[in-house]
Amino acid sequence: MPEVTIDFTKEIGVIKPMHAVNNGPIKAGSDQTRGNFDAYSAANIPYARNHDASHCSTYGGPHAVDIGAVFPNFDSVPENPDSYDFVLTDEYLKTTLDAGTKIFYRLGSSIEHWCKKYGTLPPKDFQKWAVICEHVIKHYNEGWADGFHWDIDYWEIWNEPDLDPDDSDNKRTWGGTAAEFYTFYAVAARHLKSRFPHLKIGGPALAGKTGKWLDGFLASLTENGGRVPLDFFSWHIYTTDPKRIIEMANVIREKLNRAGYETTESILNEWNYVEGWTDQFIHSIEMIISMRGAAFTQASMCLGQNSTIDMMMYYDARPCAFNGLFDFYTYRPLKGYYPFFIFSKLSKMGTQVQADSDLGELYTVAARGKDGKCAAVICYYPQDGNAENQAVAVRTSGSKGGFDTFLLDDGHDFEKTGITELNGNEAVFHLKPNSILFLTQ
Repeated sequence: MPEVTIDFTKEIGVIKPMHAVNNGPIKAGSDQTRGNFDAYSAANIPYARNHDASHCSTYGGPHAVDIGAVFPNFDSVPENPDSYDFVLTDEYLKTTLDAGTKIFYRLGSSIEHWCKKYGTLPPKDFQKWAVICEHVIKHYNEGWADGFHWDIDYWEIWNEPDLDPDDSDNKRTWGGTAAEFYTFYAVAARHLKSRFPHLKIGGPALAGKTGKWLDGFLASLTENGGRVPLDFFSWHIYTTDPKRIIEMANVIREKLNRAGYETTESILNEWNYVEGWTDQFIHSIEMIISMRGAAFTQASMCLGQNSTIDMMMYYDARPCAFNGLFDFYTYRPLKGYYPFFIFSKLSKMGTQVQADSDLGELYTVAARGKDGKCAAVICYYPQDGNAENQAVAVRTSGSKGGFDTFLLDDGHDFEKTGITELNGNEAVFHLKPNSILFLTQ
């Protein structure tokens, strides 16, 4: 019988923000009333990246977030507040902050799948673009142009510049070449870091090209003896195997270290369950909103907590095909909402303790609070589609009293199943494939 062993006396670090997301909540309107603000708030999501917000009309659509939206005429004067249109972005960010979630601001443009490109074309003046971004930051952090003092700390330069090759006739995220992007990033990062040395300036939201493109980017940061700021390195992966996430994380960490960026944060800020982008895509969407998608999410968070990744940001909490948290039509929580709710409970306790499994398909993380309360999550996510139910022995030490047990599977929506005495003893749980068990005091 597979075993999970948890030692609540053995502290091994902090619970990291593995339950961040892309995009914020939706407040119910006065008509067509529906929203997810309360449920979103209850999940205590630490950060929301605002990439692709312009694809959602509720957030402000094409008038929000993107640099082309807040600074609609590139020929305008960046120092003039009248050159900017912050109204809908202000409202959208405030809604997110009201939910208790911090902003991770993506400077640039949303992806453009259509045949004519607008915001994804390289700026005609890289330095001016950086100055525009400077004033966006001033608006939200320094009160400029009737702005705010929101202390937004993460500012990301662009998104997925490596998605399409240089010779593509359909460049969806960066309309220039790799070399042009390397120059663009250096200009923007140097300017913004010189103006805001206390903020975290980084990028480039790598789509996945960890070979030649990434090597070229990192080499460009240190050419001629210089050192371009890179406080965090952001990257993306879509897969059905959580272990693939860790493999990519290790490659990126090794390359960052070799380039001299040992302290640069590694932030996975787009990830989800995807079997493939063509014939398998529809089935992937069906899985994202299913219990299997939820188990994949929980398993990935567990592995991320025990990896070189500093933060994970699920794509996407925006109403779209990738949203496994909330129903597209009603905004009610789906199965995939609960892994975020669960991880927020671990995060609130703060300290990770030792938890191990002797079965690779069982993923676990445990935590302890300053008050001595303890909790653990155990996820059974097999790769084999024909996997059977699994009896799992759970042994704990160092806790006081019994645990409330909650179950998430096809037949249970994070329902309390009772109180289990696990104080130094063994309990056996029978888990279905793609199920999540949460133990808490």
